[in-house]
Amino acid sequence: MNKLLQLVFAFVAMTQVALAHDEAAAAHLTRTQAERSWSFEPEVIIPLVIMALWFAVGVIRRYHRPGFSKTQIAFFVAGWLTLVAALVSPIHKLGSLLFSIHMTQHELLMIVAAPLLVLARPLTWFVWALPFRWRETTGRWTKYRKFAAVWGVMTLPLFVWLLHGSTLWAWHVPYLYDASVEHDWVHALQHTTFLFTALLFWWTLIHGRHGRLSYGTGVLYVFTTAIHTSILGALMTFTNQLWYPIYDGRTSAFHLTPIEDQQLGGLIMWIPAGVIFIVLGLWLMAAWLRESEKRVTYSKVEEVPRSA
Repeated sequence: MNKLLQLVFAFVAMTQVALAHDEAAAAHLTRTQAERSWSFEPEVIIPLVIMALWFAVGVIRRYHRPGFSKTQIAFFVAGWLTLVAALVSPIHKLGSLLFSIHMTQHELLMIVAAPLLVLARPLTWFVWALPFRWRETTGRWTKYRKFAAVWGVMTLPLFVWLLHGSTLWAWHVPYLYDASVEHDWVHALQHTTFLFTALLFWWTLIHGRHGRLSYGTGVLYVFTTAIHTSILGALMTFTNQLWYPIYDGRTSAFHLTPIEDQQLGGLIMWIPAGVIFIVLGLWLMAAWLRESEKRVTYSKVEEVPRSA
């Protein structure tokens, strides 16, 4: 036991040294190095690989069974590749030099990868990858009243809207944002909370407790999210004050001043991200209208035998 504890402490110490080295290296990263650097951090690569393999096992076990969907598989692959692009490609390193690239990384996580993964319904595929007895246990566990009550609160549209929105605004407070660029563990926490709240947000609006009947509510929350994120982006775009001094001295290699880089990042949040929100909102509205038409048609079919 003592030897095991010693190994654990040694591993933690080595990890801290490595993180400190990485943070120091990031501060002196050149443009050329960043553009060629792929990030193979174990805490990122291992979960991504496990996620892909786990989903693949679920696909194999569900093949030719009811519920097998090539569309969902395509959504998962697209979402997973987006995560790789955001967290492993040079985008990750470039984000330490340019606020605008860091902003692009966040948008990839929250409004591209998250909705794609939600549309894939990955939990169903993950459950199928489990042994049969574990699947039964998981099914029983999700039916417990306490679990259902907690999950019911966590997936209230108003709650997830507030949670996702407050998380987004909080991380753009200058002190917290600069800390995320300066310290890897804060950066990891930032990305984790962004992705988690985004997944919860999109799951609630697309697959919430009321199913497709909640699409109308989803339209409201998507458009209001587009509004408040656009306001944040506009504030960054039109201000003449540098919010994030951590980038001072890092943007010159890209022929940008820190304030120009900040304004570009604000534009990315304001216009391209706003357009994506609008497109997703319109998709939800179209789905809502289709479901409304189906309900009207179904109710008319039911009334025919009664009148006969």
